[in-house]
Parts: sequence; C-alpha cells; structure tokens
Amino acid sequence: MRYPASEKLEIIRLVEKSHLPVRRTLDKLGIPSTTFYRWYDLYQAFGEVGLEDRTSGPGRVWNRIPDDVRGRVVELALDEPELSPRELAVKFTDTKGYFVSEASVYRLLKAHDLITSPAFVVIKAASEFRDKTTAPNQLWQTDFTYFKVIGWGWFYLSTILDDFSRYIIAWKLCTNMRVEDVTATLELALKASGCDAANVVHRPRLLSDNGPSYISGDLAEWLEDRKMDHVRGAPNHPQTQGKIERWHQTLKNRILLENYYLPGHLENQIDAFVKHYNHKRYHESLGNVTPADVYFGRDTAIKERRKRIKKQTIQKRRLNHQRQAA
Repeated sequence: MRYPASEKLEIIRLVEKSHLPVRRTLDKLGIPSTTFYRWYDLYQAFGEVGLEDRTSGPGRVWNRIPDDVRGRVVELALDEPELSPRELAVKFTDTKGYFVSEASVYRLLKAHDLITSPAFVVIKAASEFRDKTTAPNQLWQTDFTYFKVIGWGWFYLSTILDDFSRYIIAWKLCTNMRVEDVTATLELALKASGCDAANVVHRPRLLSDNGPSYISGDLAEWLEDRKMDHVRGAPNHPQTQGKIERWHQTLKNRILLENYYLPGHLENQIDAFVKHYNHKRYHESLGNVTPADVYFGRDTAIKERRKRIKKQTIQKRRLNHQRQAA
C-alpha cells in the first residue's frame, strides 16, 4: 500500500526511537526492510520532501521540442497552409536549420486544430516501369491531358517528364493531339535539357502510351532521325506511365480549383505550377527533395546537410536536458 509522506516520517521516527532491533520493529509495523531503507535514504538526502510520492515516468522528456521552436512551426504552417505535415517538416529543417520530424509536426498541428482532410483522394499507380533508370535523361515519359476553357473548348497539355527525377523538362498547351504537337514538345525538351547540342552516347528513350499520335509513322521517322528509341506501354495499362499519370493528377488537383475563360490564363497557371512542382514541392518518393534537386544533382548534398542538422539538433536537445536536470 502507499503511505503519505507524513506517515512515512512517523514510521521513521518510531524505528529511530524503538528499543527493539530495526528488523523486529519493522516486522511489528508490517513494513519490508527494503522499503524502509529506501525511505530512510531519501529522508537523509532530501528531508521530508524526499518522502513525497513521485510519478514513475520522467519529469522531463529530453528530446522535447522547445516551445519557441514549436511556435515557429505553427507560424510556418499558418503562413503556408497548403503544405502537408511532411512538407512542413522538411521545409522547416531546410530553412531554419533545426530538425523536426513529420510525426512531431503532425501532432503539433493537430493540437492547434490545423489538420484538415484532403479535398481529393490520392490514388497510387499499381506498379512501376520494369527497367528502372539510374540517372536523368535516360528515359522521358510523355502524354497528353486535357483542360476546358469556357467559351473556347478543349485544350490539350503535352508534357515531357524525366523518369529518374520526375522533373518536367518541357510542356506545351495545344489545340490538338497531333504528331506535330508531340514533336514540338520534344524539340523544347531537347533544347531545355541540352541533349540537342551535347555530344551524348545515348539520347533519351521515349515512353508513351498507344495513342494515335504516338504510334504514327511520322513520329517514328522523327525519332529515328534524332537517334531516340521509343517504348510504348501495354494497351489498357496506364500504370506503365505511372509517373506522368501521377503528375497529371497532381496538376489537376491544383489547376482545376477554378474556371478558365481565356487560354492565356490557363497557360499562366500551368506555368506557375510547373515551376512550383519542379523547384519548390518536396517529393516524397525522391526522399523529400524537389525534382530539380535530383535532375541537377543537388539531392545528395541536401540530404547530407539534413543528416547533419538532425544530429546537431538531437545533441542540442540532449545537452539542454542535461543542463536543466543538473
């Protein structure tokens, strides 16, 4: 049973004043000797305060995020409400030089009622391309998707996406899905990537579905002239082009939040989001770096810097805990 501090002190005084040996006195009181000596050691070290019951858990968690850091995380969440807890954790680490985990950010935002349900359902591709790429510009994925401009009709977005980095190399808003639209987009990609001017051993392979413009003989001749191989996915299996299909979903989740009445307005919105996607949006499958970081070879240095920040942050929290406990 538990004894309050006052009763523990009374038992200690009874034992001290008893003419009987300590063990016999304790037997009469029904107190185990190990319990008594533990009380007695605490009493001698801390006085009556040492006899107070203490919780079994630690009084202070050494790895707790400081209050000022927690406040800055909440401020960042309020400034950029479109970021998920994962993106907030990565951005805070990169910009503030202080590591916070995704789980910590989620709990902090949930405590401040800043977690909202997504406005859309995320669907993952069922499988991936069999031959994985190991560097940028080995394989480009391409496809069309469509948007409606009120009063103008349908427009078609042709995109070239680098398979390794998911970087959007080039895109073009078209009024049709002809071979000329595909080749025009590829020309933009070759120029943007430098593959049209650089002396490379292998040009990028092109991965597409089996749409009419992609199975055309004119496209095959155009690709042969530029020494580019062409790979097409199996019919009725869009998962082969899963990365560009996922890009279309990500784009439309943002772009289709409003209506468009001019093609130029739609084009400006696509351009702004492509820049955000390439250079600002942390991609989970890339290790929480941006497609541009991977495409231009910055990802390794960024990930090493994050490891150092995490190690320094943990050391700092442990040192602060030791100072406060001393």
